[in-house]
Amino acid sequence: MDKKNKIMKKFKVNINNEVFEYEENTSYFDIVTEHKKKALLVKVDSKLQELHKTLKSDIKLEFITLSDVIGRSTYERSAVLILLKSIKDIYGENIKPIVEFSTGNGLFIRMNGESEFDIDKIDGRMREIVDENIRIEKMSVHTDTAIKMFHDAGFFEKEKLFKFRRVSRVNIYKLEDYIDYNYGYIVYSTGFVNKFSLTKYKDGLVLIIPKKDNPEVVEEFVPEEKIFNELNNASKNAEDMGVADVGSLNEMIANGMTNEMILISEAYMEKKIGDIADDIVKRGNVKLVMIAGPSSSGKTSFSHRLSIQLRSHGLKPHPLEVDNYFKNREDTPRDEHGELDFECLGAMDIEKFNEDMLALLNGEEVEIPSFNFKIGQREYNGNFLKLGKDDILVIEGIHCLNDELSYRLPKDSRYKIYISALTQLNIDEHNRIPTTDGRLLRRMIRDVRKRGTSPTKTISMWDSVRRGEEKYIFPYQSSADATFNSAPNYEIAVIKQYVEPVLFSVQKDSKEYPEAKRLLKFLDYFLGIPSDNVPSNSILREFIGGSTFNV
Repeated sequence: MDKKNKIMKKFKVNINNEVFEYEENTSYFDIVTEHKKKALLVKVDSKLQELHKTLKSDIKLEFITLSDVIGRSTYERSAVLILLKSIKDIYGENIKPIVEFSTGNGLFIRMNGESEFDIDKIDGRMREIVDENIRIEKMSVHTDTAIKMFHDAGFFEKEKLFKFRRVSRVNIYKLEDYIDYNYGYIVYSTGFVNKFSLTKYKDGLVLIIPKKDNPEVVEEFVPEEKIFNELNNASKNAEDMGVADVGSLNEMIANGMTNEMILISEAYMEKKIGDIADDIVKRGNVKLVMIAGPSSSGKTSFSHRLSIQLRSHGLKPHPLEVDNYFKNREDTPRDEHGELDFECLGAMDIEKFNEDMLALLNGEEVEIPSFNFKIGQREYNGNFLKLGKDDILVIEGIHCLNDELSYRLPKDSRYKIYISALTQLNIDEHNRIPTTDGRLLRRMIRDVRKRGTSPTKTISMWDSVRRGEEKYIFPYQSSADATFNSAPNYEIAVIKQYVEPVLFSVQKDSKEYPEAKRLLKFLDYFLGIPSDNVPSNSILREFIGGSTFNV
């Protein structure tokens, strides 16, 4: 048959329960354009696809935009690609930018090799590239070819990373003369990334893109000095230890240096806890140590280890959970969906908490309640407490940094600590590891081991957990007297053995499957190490088991 007269197949595309017909090999970009959607990716029968892919069968199609978690991460990666290309266009090999970590509401990029860079020039070049709407090409090359390409481009961390990859081929993105590897998808062309701003900060710059709940607005940079310093110190400590990226971590593991790495990492953590204890003692009048942090930060293990350090100073710490001051179930407020809202401050009996804490500070004996979560009632079981001269309360709870919780208590009696698992390890020089990924993996292991909760359920709840953190924890982190990073740099290599099997249990037809698949791909970068040499008092033990503490 003459090719001109060949009848093209047509396939049905279900979009929001409305069926459309398109010819075979129609690109998803063309479908997105026709529907005038600001889609960055599409989900094809629950599988994520980039827009250059084409139609091959009848499908159900969903649009992934900047308002989706995956869409926003795609937008960020694409903005970083354009930024790195712009820096190379202006400065050539004189600057070796390193994508470090989130700080405030932006992403920090360290500008190694150049202290007096012109941020206006970089911003201008980025906008030129966006205005030109240049197609971003995706190439599949043999891993050995990729290693040579990365070496020739001076991307030595990527070269090291792919020496430990088992896959035979690698996907590389090409933007004109600039090539890079990205952990995750990239947009179809540069014109998709039309909202961003750059701010000069410390020894680098901060890239700001819209938030997913306000995709049309690029907000002003809001720095978080204390968290930046904690992450910056952790990052430099990782560099000093020679494990700033996954390739270097894998090299240490391959060279038999695992035990030494674990010991150094835990010693660094213990010193930090000791420094916090020293600061509490120097204050002289602290009676309430208040600890808060996002989910799976290791708050309980940290409070135990801090208590041991305080004991070494002659103090007598007493652990106390603010959760014991929950209101009874019938008095718990409900959210906008009519569901019980256990995370809001209104779920706590603030008045009773303040009354009891004031009585303790005044030297009175108080019966401390415990909350029975099975029946949703506060109970009193004869747990009496009276504070002497050397007694100190170590209080843990989601709202501990919020002064509204302890509004009647004298400020000089309180010492507030913010704790989080602030991953200092990067995949390579241009691909960071979001701190939320580490915490999600921790929570998944703990949920399976201690609560019998499936990884599918944990993933499905994670967005809700994150919204609660952004509302009730992160706004108050800068008010802390001290910050503590609970993520040892060897952690994910240990966690890998525990979390991979449970991730494989997520069903392909579930909406959580793309996230499970992403996490499995992420774990594939790491060589695994056994947990035998992880100390029994390590915060990591709170999640993998075997802790010396009752956690």
